[in-house]
Amino acid sequence: MDSLAAQYKEHMATLQERARNVLARFNLDALLIHSGELFNVFLDDHPYPFKVNPQFKAWVPVTQVPNCWLLVDGVNKPKLWFYLPVDYWHNVEPLPDSFWTDEVELVALPKADGIGSQLPANRKNIAYIGPVPERALQLEIPADQLNPKGVIDYLHYYRAYKSDYEISCMREAQKMAVSGHRAAEEAFLSGMSEFDINQAYLTATGHRDIDVPYGNIVALNEHASVLHYTKLDHTAPPEMRSFLLDAGAEYNGYAADLTRTWTTHHDSDFAQLIKDVNEEQQALIATMKVGERYSDYHLQFHQRLAKILRRHQIVTDISEEAMVEANLTGPFMPHGIGHPLGLQVHDVGAFMQDDTGTHLAPPELYPALRCTRILEPRMVLTIEPGIYFIDSLLSPWREGQYSKHFNWQKIEALKPYGGIRIEDNVVMHENSLENMTRDLKLA
Repeated sequence: MDSLAAQYKEHMATLQERARNVLARFNLDALLIHSGELFNVFLDDHPYPFKVNPQFKAWVPVTQVPNCWLLVDGVNKPKLWFYLPVDYWHNVEPLPDSFWTDEVELVALPKADGIGSQLPANRKNIAYIGPVPERALQLEIPADQLNPKGVIDYLHYYRAYKSDYEISCMREAQKMAVSGHRAAEEAFLSGMSEFDINQAYLTATGHRDIDVPYGNIVALNEHASVLHYTKLDHTAPPEMRSFLLDAGAEYNGYAADLTRTWTTHHDSDFAQLIKDVNEEQQALIATMKVGERYSDYHLQFHQRLAKILRRHQIVTDISEEAMVEANLTGPFMPHGIGHPLGLQVHDVGAFMQDDTGTHLAPPELYPALRCTRILEPRMVLTIEPGIYFIDSLLSPWREGQYSKHFNWQKIEALKPYGGIRIEDNVVMHENSLENMTRDLKLA
């Protein structure tokens, strides 16, 4: 904990420097960062699960408390108003006393609407960063300073560079997610349903469904061909052929995002396909280095995927180069190779080329790609190639000049397995790459 405290102190110094720079650029005095508020379900008196503003938890690891406020000027110690009501109906978080609290000025806020009397009287040069702009207007923050685009772009761009504290938190999130994946694999092999496998995962990670950074994808058999499958059947299928788990964890607001695929048919073509995707994923990661564009690795995996498709005679009588050029690999891997990871699962700034908001869109052939940044030290990314057998994407290829190259009989035999995805989380260092997932021996 002492090392985390030291890392957090350095993290705060980095955020303070960024705050000074962005405030100077836009002639502002301070940022007022709001944790967010609870919102009731329509025509009900129960709120939706609370999700904290990621710009708020970038500064303080307070992730479950609404109505908190942080005033930052880049010079003075950030001031945190921590919501602490008198409430016998609901749980009230105590005033924090932890490794990070020495770095902020901590003030209890007993009433949610009491923040107005606490703020500086002159708010003309304060920018509001948060999800409830109408609340900022009530506080007399100027309308053009509610989540101003230039400020948001600047903050998002630099979110790509993780501090030692942030990387430490993400390593802890990895440990939790890896424990969950191991528990889920055991549950699958014992014949449990998707719902029960998910329960085993949550128990192992110590999370509730509303605590995980995204809805767990727990997909048996053909359900693995639905990229964001979240239905969770309560009954196990008569035959357990395959299992795709895409599930993460969160530590101090920072996410892990891991995927593995298993099969019970260990001598099948599908089992060999899993092995080959895994090996090519590892081979691709071994080529990654700073100074290269992330989208180039997406193209590289399509070249590797072409090799897999030929090896398994799923696509035949066409060169790997021609296969990629004609996008015959596209229907088998319709998503991107991965994305930045951090305070959000699909972390921000993925297309920004500088801190003014200049974007580089994904290539026309691969519109689902989620990142086009040049890789630099301290970036954390996912690498998650896959191969799927999805009717709606394959159907257009059943006619036309390329149809003869698809082994439709083989594809039909593989469709009941759904698909494969293998996902690791990596940290770029100056002269090396850290694979946080494989370092924990998750095969």
